[in-house]
Amino acid sequence: MSAIEAAGLTKVYRTYKKESGLRGSLKGLIRRKYDETRAADDVTFSIEEGELVGFLGPNGAGKTTVLKMLSGLLNPSGGQARVLGFVPWERKNEMKRQFALLMGQKNALWWDLPAQESLELNRAIYAIDRRRFRKVVGGLSELLEVQDKMNVMVRELSLGERMKMELISALIHEPRVLFLDEPTIGLDVVSQKRVREFLRVYNQDHKIVTMLTSHYMQDIEELCHRVIIIDHGKIFFDGPLDAIIDRFSGAKIVSLTFEETAARDFSVFGEVVEQTPVSVQLKVPRAKVTETCRQLLENCKVTDINVQELPVEEVIRQLFGERTTLSHADAAERMANA
Repeated sequence: MSAIEAAGLTKVYRTYKKESGLRGSLKGLIRRKYDETRAADDVTFSIEEGELVGFLGPNGAGKTTVLKMLSGLLNPSGGQARVLGFVPWERKNEMKRQFALLMGQKNALWWDLPAQESLELNRAIYAIDRRRFRKVVGGLSELLEVQDKMNVMVRELSLGERMKMELISALIHEPRVLFLDEPTIGLDVVSQKRVREFLRVYNQDHKIVTMLTSHYMQDIEELCHRVIIIDHGKIFFDGPLDAIIDRFSGAKIVSLTFEETAARDFSVFGEVVEQTPVSVQLKVPRAKVTETCRQLLENCKVTDINVQELPVEEVIRQLFGERTTLSHADAAERMANA
């Protein structure tokens, strides 16, 4: 059995649609109108023991809603899910002791207590043996390089230091499943790199199941071999990160360096990404790469030519933009037909 299984998981929010003015308020007392938002729509996937999976999507795509349902914080409107064999929203203590949810925009530590005392409170909550607690906290604080910050008030820690303490707090009971929602949000590049390295090492050593959401593609590229992409509550991709380029990228980058200054219009060969007097980068449709390279070699004195795939971050950004445009077009069409 998979560590995490979701089948047809759906969450629908109903929001009161109030008409303007006093008359609208009075009408709302008698007959209310509601709008329905499907934050998660028939979400189905499974994750095996030890996997570290990227969970991607634009803002409002449904990522956090799915994580909250898998954590038992939200009851679904439909569908089923199991985490380590438990139904999450039944909130059994046996499951609570085996998973952790870390949200980059939420604080789990007590603001006015030193980090060590906040962790001690969590030790008491999870009934962790003191000797085991000291060993785990000591190992995690060493990996994250915050040993000298353990007695500092949480509110006096930098954002990066506080996030490292939040990670320690999430892992002191040694969970088998870890949900990470934007763990590096707002961190500087040094702190981001340190957190990423910690997560990579911890996952390798403990084979913990990890679902990671992040808007920083470097987090995903460095940590995740598999990604699940969700938009408007629906999953439309689940597979290897490299396969995103093969499936969704319609272009490649052709880079050329010239013997001498090449003062000409390269836009006839493709979209000019970057140009200097002796070099140019072009975005060329995949089907035309071979022909375009041949034409460039015939018409220019080229000393070096290189063909590369688009960065995965750009492919995903374009993909989300296209899906948003299509969604708006579908909405406009539905309104026109109404």
